[in-house]
Amino acid sequence: MTHGETNHRWQVPDPYATAEVETPDGTRIILRRHGNADGPRLVLSHGNGLAADLYYPFWSLLEDRFDLVLYDLRNHGWNPPGDHRNHNVATFAADDEHVLRGIARHFGEKPQIGVYHSISAVAALNHRTPGSGYEALLLFDPPIYTPGADRLATEVLWRRIARATRLRSERYEDRESILREVRGKLAFSRLLPGVADLYAETTLRPASDGNGYQTCCPRECEARVFDHAFAYSLEPDAADFRCPVKVIGADPVGPYAFLPSMELDRLAGVDYDFVPETTHLLQLENPEACVDLMLEFLERHGLD
Repeated sequence: MTHGETNHRWQVPDPYATAEVETPDGTRIILRRHGNADGPRLVLSHGNGLAADLYYPFWSLLEDRFDLVLYDLRNHGWNPPGDHRNHNVATFAADDEHVLRGIARHFGEKPQIGVYHSISAVAALNHRTPGSGYEALLLFDPPIYTPGADRLATEVLWRRIARATRLRSERYEDRESILREVRGKLAFSRLLPGVADLYAETTLRPASDGNGYQTCCPRECEARVFDHAFAYSLEPDAADFRCPVKVIGADPVGPYAFLPSMELDRLAGVDYDFVPETTHLLQLENPEACVDLMLEFLERHGLD
């Protein structure tokens, strides 16, 4: 479905509750609560350089049934800019543990189910004890190295993406400027109508000097994650998980994706599915199929 088919506009609702978590290094992370406060709790985050609000086409389908708590990774989305030196997967994983405790402190104790995409999924897998603090994990297209993949080629790919990220603009005269950039990329060609506009709204903030817009996540921060992502994307041992885990991947034989969908079906002991004809941004391309696979897993484990 192409961008020009409709003028559909996604409007992210205001959260009905917000709270703030401060990490030991002083980084502030803003929590937002949506959905049904009486339902099972889902904790949602996003991919590198993106924002949790961007996934509204996906999580809007869950609002009636679940208590949704969203948070952005440090230096992303709603969060104020912080120290770039601590911007890496290891810190994301440590932040995640503080976030879980903060959610319980601010919004009440309740079993928590993690719903993460890409680099936030990798962060969840890099907890000191993977799955600790969760009743279940749902991981969308985590870029995991699997046996049989070419280690050198994979690392070279990450480095190439990091270089390309550093060459990208991070200051825009207006939101239309980034829309032209997004619409010109094959990696974004399968987005639902209106998601490109949502991307501009959720990943840009007014520039600090009042001239135009800048990316919420500075390009150097985004690139630093790609620089070292390979070190944190090795295949996890399912025997180490403290909870059930479901991996939902992009189409493994599909066309070019923003990041390649590895052979995730080789993750022994992990419940795996994929969504046909999607790329790495599958939740923004076919959110209904993603939700159906989620619900089947949660119902099977009595977590719905």
